[in-house]
Amino acid sequence: MVRLMGRSGERSPRRPGGPHARHRQDADRSRRGGGARRPAPALRSALSGRSVAGQVFVMNVVIVLLLVVAAAVALVLQVRRDSTVEARNRSVSVAETFANSPGILQALRSPDPTAVLQPRAEAVRKATHVDFVVVINPEGIRYTHPKPDRIGKKFVGNTAPALAGKTVTEEIEGTIGPLVQAIVPVEDPDGRVVGLVSAGITTKNVGGVADRQLPLMLGAAAAGLALATGGTALVSRRLLRQTHGLGPHEMTRMYEHHDAVLHSVREGVLIVGGEGRLLLANDEARRLLTLPADAEGRHVGALGLPSDLAELLASGQSATDEVHLVKDRLLAINQRPTDVRGGPAGSVATLRDSTELRALSGRAETARERLDILYAAGVGIGTSLDVTRTAEELGELAVPRFADYVTVDLFDTVLAGGQPGGVTPLRRAALRGVTEDVPLYPVGRQIRYVDSSPQGGSLRTGRAVLEPRLGEARGWQAQDPERSAQVVEYGVHSLITVPLRAGTLVLGVVSFWRSVKPEPFDEDELALGEELVARAAVSIDNARRYTREHSMAVTLQRSLLPRRLPEQNALDVAYRYLPAQAGVGGDWFDVLPLSGARVALVVGDVVGHGLHAAATMGRLRTAVHNFTALDLPPDELLGLLDELVGRIDQDEAADDSTAPVTGATCLYAIYDSVAGSCVIARAGHPPPALIRPDGTVEFPEVPAGPPLGLGGLPFEMTELHLAEGSRLVLYTDGLVEDRAHDIDVGLEQLRRALETAGETPEETCRTVLDARLPDRPGDDIALLVARTRVLGPDQVAEWDVPNDPAAVGEIRSQVTRRLDEWGLDELAFATELILSELVTNAIRYGGETVHVRMVRDRTLICEVFDSSSTSPHLRYAAMTDEGGRGLFLVAQLAERWGTRYTPAGKVIWAEQPVP
Repeated sequence: MVRLMGRSGERSPRRPGGPHARHRQDADRSRRGGGARRPAPALRSALSGRSVAGQVFVMNVVIVLLLVVAAAVALVLQVRRDSTVEARNRSVSVAETFANSPGILQALRSPDPTAVLQPRAEAVRKATHVDFVVVINPEGIRYTHPKPDRIGKKFVGNTAPALAGKTVTEEIEGTIGPLVQAIVPVEDPDGRVVGLVSAGITTKNVGGVADRQLPLMLGAAAAGLALATGGTALVSRRLLRQTHGLGPHEMTRMYEHHDAVLHSVREGVLIVGGEGRLLLANDEARRLLTLPADAEGRHVGALGLPSDLAELLASGQSATDEVHLVKDRLLAINQRPTDVRGGPAGSVATLRDSTELRALSGRAETARERLDILYAAGVGIGTSLDVTRTAEELGELAVPRFADYVTVDLFDTVLAGGQPGGVTPLRRAALRGVTEDVPLYPVGRQIRYVDSSPQGGSLRTGRAVLEPRLGEARGWQAQDPERSAQVVEYGVHSLITVPLRAGTLVLGVVSFWRSVKPEPFDEDELALGEELVARAAVSIDNARRYTREHSMAVTLQRSLLPRRLPEQNALDVAYRYLPAQAGVGGDWFDVLPLSGARVALVVGDVVGHGLHAAATMGRLRTAVHNFTALDLPPDELLGLLDELVGRIDQDEAADDSTAPVTGATCLYAIYDSVAGSCVIARAGHPPPALIRPDGTVEFPEVPAGPPLGLGGLPFEMTELHLAEGSRLVLYTDGLVEDRAHDIDVGLEQLRRALETAGETPEETCRTVLDARLPDRPGDDIALLVARTRVLGPDQVAEWDVPNDPAAVGEIRSQVTRRLDEWGLDELAFATELILSELVTNAIRYGGETVHVRMVRDRTLICEVFDSSSTSPHLRYAAMTDEGGRGLFLVAQLAERWGTRYTPAGKVIWAEQPVP
């Protein structure tokens, strides 16, 4: 503002004399070469205190001086306080160290304590730089003192708290002057105080540090004052140049004249800074643009101006008589930048109301209004890729600017994203009007127009139809005589119907109805209606195509996701999958039963949207299914999946039209219902959440490996022990990540939602989505909640088998008894054969340790553990072979069988259906 007023002063005419002319002449002399003689007079003028610069200089120097003095005083006080605290700490430390030193109790109990303790006390005093170390008996008599004549006399100080076993620090007037001393008790092993130790420093030594630092502090303060004064002088000199040495009264008078001129002109004036912020607006500009009271200082784009005008003002470009529509006014804009001759960055714009010119031609005004409607249609129709919403936007635009009621009827196949067909019925997709009780067909009503109706004629011929007087239109009344009579009686008197055409396709029909305005539609308005509908038809066709593509992608993705969860008893599982609003993505999940009453939980995410992401997700999900059949631990499975994604990327690298898979994440967990444990590994995926049976929520520490496809780094596995009833929550990043906040905020919001969730997985899913689901999800969301179950001891039987083939018979007997207890006598024969073969092979070919486990779940599971890593192979024995038929028998008797490896060896398992 100061710079602006100074420039205004230079340009306004003035008398030859006066301060303005004097300072302008000085400035001219400076530019012509007289600048070498200006600094001293300018500085003296600044220091005189008559000008604004001088007053600012004096005020800044006083403030700096006060701050320096206050800082020096505060520093001195702080140093003295810190010295006293240091004296207290040192005296306490010395006294306690001496009181607890070895031999102090023996010295106090000796016949002559002074002879023993005096040398030691003096040595400690000199080593620690305290003024005295005194040992006192419980009666307060000194055993030691720096001055030997004080030994045997009464100690000066409060010894009562120390005799009670407490440490005392105090400031007193002692025999050697004012001092800070500490008194520490000396206790025997029974806790009795047998003596006291006091150490202290005189006040003279305490304050010496501050006194020695005072000259340095005063010197620093003086240097700071000198630097601040010099800096203030430079600032005041610059301010003097900018204000031209004017005093407060002169500047006030100049501003009042400038303000009177600025706000009295009949043209709007705007001054915009280089960053697009409004610096100044006169009264006329505020009236023309309807600016808010706090407009100055705000960005021009935040003032509610039309986008084209705001863009022009923010750009700072030159403009001459550009016409812009602002509400109901046509404004002629002239704009010039202010930095052409070295001025500040920004621009000055003038506004002139040219609305009165519209009165010269009514047709020009009508054309402008119609162009305005068409312009609004270009930016207001098709803001979303939704067919119904686009139809509603057409109605919102046309009512009441063009018609009083608008109806949009589309073929059912168009609403579903398909190709329109003439034989299929239409459905009312949108109805907009100035009132809501008009007796037109409601939204959602299926309609079949007769050929004689204007809508039927438009659909048949592909041309617009004008019915200026509905009361006389017999063909329109034939559509529905009763409703037609109600519409005419309601006051609707004129109609335009326009087919919605996109190329050669007719998507539906739009009807414009008039009731409030008495004049009927005319031919010019018919042309305007056709233009409006033509623009809307393009947007509706785009939305139809998008709906078709989106439906195809969603169908593909849902076909790749699990249709239903497999049957198993280890976990109670609920899940939710919600595709993104803008398009499907690559999120997936799986629940995969494994051997040994174990279940694998998988959640993954392929970055991106569309058919490619969905297809990639299907490939990865299939790969996980295949790798799961190998019964690998989570870290090894993710390693194989990482290699697979890397190979896929290499194969597709040569094809420029195919995007790589890099960016996929996955979390793989295996829950063991017998041990109640869960092993988890993740590849760039968000961590799981765990709800304990008591309702507490935590995010277990699972090492975050790199996303799939990067390669080079191993994956780490974490084992969790889960109590029965715990809930494991797996999800994709669409549930916790948002552009509005960081992922940590999303995790904390998820934690709060889980803390209020019900006990069942279904209730947990419902609560989480109610709390976290956005109105328009920008990413897919997959949520999997699993509540744990643990098999009881009555469902598991285990035996250690000696490394002796004769032990197989005893194992068969114990298995038979346990099957009898479980009521599974029918499986005894087959189970004996299976275990006999597996145990015999383990004893013969396995290691020294053999262990048998039998689990009763949905199936009867027989497992044989041994310490060998060699896997058996099924083969077909020849007629002459004596062996090789054992595993063949196991495969015939069992429903499933296989091998899985453990850190200690391997497990051969077989499952039989339970009758």
